[in-house]
Amino acid sequence: MARRKPKRIAESTQSWSVLRHPFEPQRIFSEDRVEAIHLAALEVLETLGVKILLPEAVEIFSQNGAKVVEDMVYLDADMVEAAIASAPVSFVLRAPNPARNVPVAPGQLIFTPGGGCPNVTDRIRGRRPGDLSTYTDAVKLMQSFNVIHKLSPAPEPQDIPVHLRHYAMMQTQLGYGDKAITVYGRGRQQVTECFELMQTALGLSDAEFASAPYCSTVINTNSPRMLDRPMAQALIDFGRAGQMCIVTPFCLAGAMAPITVAGALTLQHAEALAAITLNQLTAPGAPVMYGGFGSNVDMKSGAPAFGTPEHIQMSIGSGQLARHIGLPWRSAAGAASNTNDMQATHETVMSLWGCLQANATMVIHSAGWLEGGLTFGFEKFIQDIEALQSIAHLCKPVASDTSAIGLDAIAQVAPGGHFFATDQTMAQYSTAFLPSLNADLSNFGTWSKNGALTAEERATKKWQQVIADFVPPAGAEGRLANIANMVAEFTQAGGAPILD
Repeated sequence: MARRKPKRIAESTQSWSVLRHPFEPQRIFSEDRVEAIHLAALEVLETLGVKILLPEAVEIFSQNGAKVVEDMVYLDADMVEAAIASAPVSFVLRAPNPARNVPVAPGQLIFTPGGGCPNVTDRIRGRRPGDLSTYTDAVKLMQSFNVIHKLSPAPEPQDIPVHLRHYAMMQTQLGYGDKAITVYGRGRQQVTECFELMQTALGLSDAEFASAPYCSTVINTNSPRMLDRPMAQALIDFGRAGQMCIVTPFCLAGAMAPITVAGALTLQHAEALAAITLNQLTAPGAPVMYGGFGSNVDMKSGAPAFGTPEHIQMSIGSGQLARHIGLPWRSAAGAASNTNDMQATHETVMSLWGCLQANATMVIHSAGWLEGGLTFGFEKFIQDIEALQSIAHLCKPVASDTSAIGLDAIAQVAPGGHFFATDQTMAQYSTAFLPSLNADLSNFGTWSKNGALTAEERATKKWQQVIADFVPPAGAEGRLANIANMVAEFTQAGGAPILD
């Protein structure tokens, strides 16, 4: 397939494909309080237990010495600590294109777009259920910006029946992207088929596929203290296949968790440790991430809130707990706003800074997320990308050598003069600063002459341009051809149910 050069370049550098945090992590608790929360979480697991709805998972716990009373499982501290010790501190999440492989380790900074959204919105067509066409467009956007490090399942194509949807989503990710892939944990058959499709598409042997994670899934606990069937099954199935689980309790203070930040983090920590323990009992050494997506609720309506002080505090506290147990971890940005307005921008940017302060290894929902995850916004995606690019630019070390200090440049300019024409400026003016993606930095007269476009209107033009100029990555056509017959056979056989 002929490759066309885009009319404009969406990003200015390839270096954003691998980022490390530029700042030291912040803290809200002293070390002794972090230890106290960790010990309290262990006490929750040992004395109060966790409800596990999958009999197979209960049996795994029982066989490894956990106390079991019907579907309640009680974990002692030694079992949990052994699981933490067996979980890898670092590994590489593989992508169809090896140049897109993502190192997963404390200190890395990984951005993934909004996920799990059933709806989609843009200025042209409004808010509507997601379909395969809009999911395809969203993957094209995700693929087009290097500051996004893996693909996401949003907006989910509601026009494809659930028992067939995983085929369409796998084909879309493989056919329009070459970044790391996301697979939903929706039952053993669906997961197994996705693994088979991926392995066939990439031409991997069984040993190669099992040797490193080529995809990830998010494991959400049902707070408080419950793990449902599909999530427990995914912890087992992904672990046995050597694929990555991203463990994420969703503890909203005042609703599914205690109203205090410390209390909500205690519950979150307990649930995350229980899920990690199941994963490691199944397959010691399987790639797994500690995680948390904690915030507060609006106590008037019960609705989730994001970008709040409590959201930021819970992110920073989660980072402290992750470092306490020594594992890479995920956090999340987010927006509760129902539309792409100032509230949405404020919530996302504030929560992104919380993740940055917390030194989150992976920041999920970092672009495009609206309505607390109910909707993926195309304009919101573009505006969020600009924020992510600013953060990525901060990851570049600041030059401080003799040339950068610039005594020669200072000497060239008389008092009251300007630096536009110094040798230093002339040599660096085209690369010194991060160019804007969507922001308009012109003066009022020029802005008015050019149509007085708002940031959202400019974002519309940008996503339309990116999609219009999109060319599938090298190898995508071949990957789709590799699995065409397999998808047809799976479909002819009736697809796969969510639950086995």
